[in-house]
Amino acid sequence: MSSSESLLDKRVLVTGGTGFLGSRLIARLKARGYKHVVPVLHSEFDLVHDHDVERLYRELRPQILIHLAAVVGGIEANSKNPARFFYENLMMGMNLIEGARFAGLEKFVQIGTVCSYPKFTPVPFNEDDLWNGYPEETNAPYGVAKKALLVGALAYREQYGLNAIYLLPVNLYGPGDNFDPRSSHVIPALIKKFVEAQETNASQVEVWGSGTATREFLYVEDAAEGIVLATERYDGAEPVNLGSGQEISIRDLATLIQKEVGFSGEVVWNASKPDGQPRRFLNTERAARFFGFRAQMDFSEGLRKTIEWYRTWRATQSEVVRQT
Repeated sequence: MSSSESLLDKRVLVTGGTGFLGSRLIARLKARGYKHVVPVLHSEFDLVHDHDVERLYRELRPQILIHLAAVVGGIEANSKNPARFFYENLMMGMNLIEGARFAGLEKFVQIGTVCSYPKFTPVPFNEDDLWNGYPEETNAPYGVAKKALLVGALAYREQYGLNAIYLLPVNLYGPGDNFDPRSSHVIPALIKKFVEAQETNASQVEVWGSGTATREFLYVEDAAEGIVLATERYDGAEPVNLGSGQEISIRDLATLIQKEVGFSGEVVWNASKPDGQPRRFLNTERAARFFGFRAQMDFSEGLRKTIEWYRTWRATQSEVVRQT
């Protein structure tokens, strides 16, 4: 697919378009000059059901579809919802891929997950290592469902000529993230814990695991830019990592957040809780080579922006409660 100005007139649908990443992606597409960008609302189309997906293609007539929608969460949410995370993520993606071939879709962009990688993948994770083992157990149903969509994309490319690409972002973070402790990922979960502890003068904060596991994080605006660039410039079958190129231990992450928040109490590590995958760190050279993407946000600056946003949002929510 050409990256020329003719793309700007295409009808682009974004599933999960009102979410954390989706809202940034839609804003970036519109700023780029795309004239027909539409978020797919769950209240109007339940993508788990094939009849809703058939109606989506019939009524909205997309030419490009970017599939971000997912049922997702941190270690606890994955542990409590393995069947739901497997079934709903698999069905949403495959319903959309199957519908795409009948609708004559020009391009399908599937967003995968770093959770699809084997538990003990050599670092940095190379896309060719995706099939060299089973994912980390606590998020395996989610990771396997997403990896199955890569198989689906490749199969439909081969048999039906569907121009489907597959992107593998690491964990995202940034302003507007999900801070619900029942489903949040590690950065918002830690920010919430430290901010609340600092506000209440708590003596300590408990953090799950040993702190030795490592993670890589991608600022949400960088992720949106990577997806736009891939949509415009990449038509290949090979899956592509999207990451920042920086690895940090959970212990060091907690220290950074503690310092930025200003919490002076003790951090207690609950080693009885799972660490999750031992290490996550991506090789991002394929994204740079195939469509010119490299992350721009400095991690410390991104954390500051996220903490500032959360504190402002928290104060706003408190004001709303006082007024009701």
